Amino acid sequence: MQHKESHHDAPIRHGYREQDCSLRDFVAGLQAGQEDVHPRFAAELCEHIPMYDCDALRGDLEDTMRRADLQHEWANVLNRGAGVLVLRRAYADTAPVDDATEVFESIIRDEREAGSAAADHFAKAGANDRIWNAQQKLCLRAPSVFARYFANALLYAIAEAWLGPHFQMTSQVNVVRPGGQAQQVHRDYHLGFQTVAEAERYPAHVHAMSPFLTLQGAIAHCDMPVESGPTQLLPFSQRYPEGYLAWRRQDFRDYFESHSVQLPLEKGDALFFNPALFHAAGANRTTTVQRMANLLQISSAYGRAMESLNRSRMCEALYPVLLDRVMASSASSMASAEVEAVIASCAEGYPFPSNLDRDPPRGGLAPESQQGLFCRALAESWSVERFVAAVREQAARWEA
Repeated sequence: MQHKESHHDAPIRHGYREQDCSLRDFVAGLQAGQEDVHPRFAAELCEHIPMYDCDALRGDLEDTMRRADLQHEWANVLNRGAGVLVLRRAYADTAPVDDATEVFESIIRDEREAGSAAADHFAKAGANDRIWNAQQKLCLRAPSVFARYFANALLYAIAEAWLGPHFQMTSQVNVVRPGGQAQQVHRDYHLGFQTVAEAERYPAHVHAMSPFLTLQGAIAHCDMPVESGPTQLLPFSQRYPEGYLAWRRQDFRDYFESHSVQLPLEKGDALFFNPALFHAAGANRTTTVQRMANLLQISSAYGRAMESLNRSRMCEALYPVLLDRVMASSASSMASAEVEAVIASCAEGYPFPSNLDRDPPRGGLAPESQQGLFCRALAESWSVERFVAAVREQAARWEA
C-alpha cells in the first residue's frame, strides 16, 4: 500500500498557519499585556514577573477565603499576566530537597553505569543528565524521602489553582553541567511537542485550550545564579494565539534570544509557568555549578478518556482485516481515507503517556504513536506476525 496524502494530512481551515504568524503582532501583544495584572499577594515584581514570599503566604493557605483569592491571582498571572511566577522559599526547610538530590544523583549514576543516555526534547542526548519518570523512581527507591518532598502545601495549592482538583503529578529531573548548552526556545506539552504540520491540523480553539491542560514547574535543587543558566523566559508570550507555530520561526527565535529574561533562584525556590510561555533552559557558563532542577509537569484530570480499552489487542484483531482490504484491488477495497478512519477508531493516536526511558523521543519531540505504527505497517505490507510482534513490543515499552 502506498501512503497517499489525504484530506487528513491538510491543515484544518479554521486553524492557524505558520506562515501567517506576525512578529509585529506578537511584540505588540507582549507590550500590551504588561499592565493587565496587578498581583496584590506578590512581594515584588522582577522583570514583570511576580515574586512571592512563601514565608508570608503559608498563613494565607490556612484561611479559606484568602487561599481562594491567592489561587485566583495565580491563575490570572499564569493566564493573562506574565505567564510565570516564582515561589521564593517554597521549601522553608531544604532538607527534603537535599535528600531528594542524593536519590536523584544515585539514579543518574546507576543509569549511566547501565549505559543509558536519556534523549531530550530540546537538547542533544547526553549533553545534560535527565531522569525520565523521576516521580515514580523517587517514590519506589525512597518512599520516605518522596513523602517529605511532596508534603508541600504550596505545590498542591498552585497546581489546584491552575488545574483544579484531581491533577496528575509527573516530573523529570534535569541536570545541566558546567559548559552545558542552552535549549532552543519552545512551548511545552501538549501542542508544543507537535510538529508544525501536526499543530496546523488542530483548530484554533484547541490551541487556546492546550495550555489549560498542563502546569509546568521547576524546583531548584541548588542555588542558580544567572550565569548557571536558569530558565530563559519571555513574559506575556503565552498570550499570542499562534505561538505553538511561531516559536519555530527564526524571527521569533531571534526576538526571544534578545529579549528573554532570567531570574536567579535559590535552593528550595519553585518556578511555575504557563506551558504556552516561550522559554528555554539557559547555558551553564560556570565552572562549578551542577544545575539541577526537578521539572514538574502537572496534568489536568480531564486529559483522560472515559473508558479503558486494550487497544493493542484491538489492533492485532483488526490488522489482518485491513491488510486484506488494502491489498485487494476490487471495488470492495477501502479508500485511503476510509482506512485512516478505521485506524483512528481503533489505535491510540497520541504517543503519550509513555515510558520515555524505553520509548524516547528519538528524531523528534515524541515517540511513534500506535496509529503511526499501524499506518506504517500497512504502507509497507507487513505480515500479520511482524505487526503483532511490533505492537506488543511497543506496548511493552509503554509500561512503567
